[in-house]
Amino acid sequence: MHRIARNLAIIAIVATPVIVQAAPSCTGEPREKWMTEDAMKAKVATLGYERIKTFKISGNCYEIYGYTKDGQKAEVYFNPVTGDIVRSNIGG
Repeated sequence: MHRIARNLAIIAIVATPVIVQAAPSCTGEPREKWMTEDAMKAKVATLGYERIKTFKISGNCYEIYGYTKDGQKAEVYFNPVTGDIVRSNIGG
């Protein structure tokens, strides 16, 4: 009986979709080579992102939650060394 319950639990775990979106890999460089947070925030502003609700380090990326200049919601991951966009989700 325990074996059946265990097997059913394993099937339930495998069959359940995992909706976890991990942060992308943005850089392999050490933090000493990263842009400062202030410099990155300035770059984010020049790229047209406004009303930044969250600015944080996520894995080896800088990540923001805010809005585009057109008012669409934006979640954007940046390479912290170059400031380049690695992944973005706009309007979602």
